[in-house]
Amino acid sequence: MPQNEYSLKHKLYVIIFRTDTPSGRWFDITLILSILGSLLVLIMGSVESINQKHANVLQVLEILFTVLFTIEYLLRLYCSPKPWAYAKSFYGFVDLIAILPFYLALLIPNAHFLGVVRLLRIMRIFRILKLVQYIQDSNIIMRSLLNSRRKIFVFFSMVAILVTIFGSLLYVIEGPDNGFTSIPTSIYWAIVTITTVGYGDISPVTTLGRAVASLTMLLGYSILAVPTGIITAEMSQEVKQQKKTYQNHRLLVMCPNCMKNDHEPDAFHCKHCGSELPSHEERVVKVNDTPSDYD
Repeated sequence: MPQNEYSLKHKLYVIIFRTDTPSGRWFDITLILSILGSLLVLIMGSVESINQKHANVLQVLEILFTVLFTIEYLLRLYCSPKPWAYAKSFYGFVDLIAILPFYLALLIPNAHFLGVVRLLRIMRIFRILKLVQYIQDSNIIMRSLLNSRRKIFVFFSMVAILVTIFGSLLYVIEGPDNGFTSIPTSIYWAIVTITTVGYGDISPVTTLGRAVASLTMLLGYSILAVPTGIITAEMSQEVKQQKKTYQNHRLLVMCPNCMKNDHEPDAFHCKHCGSELPSHEERVVKVNDTPSDYD
């Protein structure tokens, strides 16, 4: 059911969910500062020396931030056109997780460790960034990752097979006496080696074991670039497709008055005669779909 534009619910919706108004932008700026402030309080509280001196101040600030985020969450439920859809969405879940640990800690005596979950508040910034000029770039990255998911799955499957083989070989060659106490431990060594991390907590001693380790290291260098190449290729295709769509848009969106095209994707009026262009629903090509409030 559409909201009356003069109602309190609609006004709150414009302020909270939209960023194309001055009040909406100020709300987002205030929200970002509040999120960063709450994270700073959480980080400072983990430092023992600071926590001993300013424990009361940090606790008061945490309560204030939690109350603020709780009010914001309830207002989002109130003014949202689809409250249940918002509550079930990814960002609705993140909003709830941002405040839930505080109240659980009040009900459950030993639940103070859940405070670390409050670090998820940083994810709320992505809600704000997704509605501004970064949406197009973030969509390219997300589509590239989705398009390359099968190739990446095959790649990681091959890596899992390789680390299992090399780990088992080292377990047979070195044995428990040299730190390779089990096949899972040996697989851990293979993962650390093939990713070139090299903690050094376990290392081969025998000549044959070092030869296998050398082969594992060289193999690691050769396969690390594979997922980067896969994603880069997909991103290149996405950029080309976006440019092609943009060019088609400029050609196909035609002014009904002067019959000229070459308009920008977000144009509402003709740059040649000033007449109103067809609505986005009537256009042949849609370049930028309006993002949902609940994505």
